[in-house]
Amino acid sequence: MFDQLFASRQARQRHNTSPLLQERLDYLHHCAGQGYSPTTLRPLATDLLLIQNLLGLPESSQKLDPATVTAAIEKWTAREPKYPSYKNGRRGRENLPQRAICWLRYMDRLQVLASDTKDFSVYIEDFASYMRQQKGLSEVTIKGKCWYAKDLLRWYFRDHLSLSDITIAEIDEALARKGRDDGYSRSSVKVYASGIRTFFRHAERNGWCRRGLADLIESPRVYQYEGLPSGPSWDDVQRVIATTDAGRPKDLRDRAMLLLFAVYGMRSAEVRALKLEDLDWAKNLIWVPRTKGRRIQCYPLVETVGEAILRYLEDGRPNSSKYREVFLTMEAPIQPMRGSTVWTMVAKRLRPLGLRLSQHGPHTLRHACATRLMAEGLSLKEIGDHLGHRSPKVTAAYSKVAIEGLREVANFTLEGLV
Repeated sequence: MFDQLFASRQARQRHNTSPLLQERLDYLHHCAGQGYSPTTLRPLATDLLLIQNLLGLPESSQKLDPATVTAAIEKWTAREPKYPSYKNGRRGRENLPQRAICWLRYMDRLQVLASDTKDFSVYIEDFASYMRQQKGLSEVTIKGKCWYAKDLLRWYFRDHLSLSDITIAEIDEALARKGRDDGYSRSSVKVYASGIRTFFRHAERNGWCRRGLADLIESPRVYQYEGLPSGPSWDDVQRVIATTDAGRPKDLRDRAMLLLFAVYGMRSAEVRALKLEDLDWAKNLIWVPRTKGRRIQCYPLVETVGEAILRYLEDGRPNSSKYREVFLTMEAPIQPMRGSTVWTMVAKRLRPLGLRLSQHGPHTLRHACATRLMAEGLSLKEIGDHLGHRSPKVTAAYSKVAIEGLREVANFTLEGLV
């Protein structure tokens, strides 16, 4: 490994004779397997030498907590303002604590303090198991509800030791905090309240808290069709897709994803979950793993979409990846894309166009798909089937945004009929 990274004989000797040789090699090989380039591995190897000296790793097998790691490195950087591993010293100082924590975690030498979890991880694990085994909810739903419960418990346990002491006033304050401090909209606070209400019903059944709390949790009132779905026009969708014409690997990936959002109305999680085996090239079919309803829908693979995916697979997707997901990150560590990464990708393509949209994430392209299908005269049933809706009430919301049709009604004259 060091022979490939360093041309200097002195540098190779220093790395080969320093303590924790095997631990450093194991971690470097692990990072290389994640897609790190030699240009990234070279300063990382130098960082590991520095980290082991700053933390005294060779002399002890004791686990270290993140605060201790950060304090030790910050104390050193205060004495050494210039960090030689990078041309930009500030960037080196910022990355060093995180690299140290990642390496310690890989070696199982990172200590998670009890104060960080306050023992509420037991509640979250039991809650997740209940939703998975007894309710049969999807992993996406379980992850979301667990996140809401974890967010509330992390806030609550800063000043408390037992969940049995929580009151409805404290829960109300947690909800108010989301809107006041975190900028949640009323609809977002309502979803948050629904998640923690589900958690407290489970907590009551298990005797973790006083009974009746769940029924007292109130959320903001959001009226039906208050927030109508909206998206760009189809001409604007084509403008967005045209931003991927540069032909770089990232553009090839983004073009294929944007087409899946716009043509099939797929959700972000569905595109991220799409695997190589879900594409049947012989029959020109695509199998969409619906995140809601836990079913798989089969669609004909539209030629334009198929060509975009195929070009990405041949010229843009990392060939050495072990993952079966179709869409992967472009930078190390190479892995399936996260929801936040996909949202940012779409937003960066939409915002420069100057469109007046309330949202800029991938879901707005799903709305554009539904609006286009309605404009072409498809029935609500056909649109709902295409989008994977389980309830016709969800699809009915799009009938409220058929503005052109409403204008025709408004311009209808009653002359000659009265």
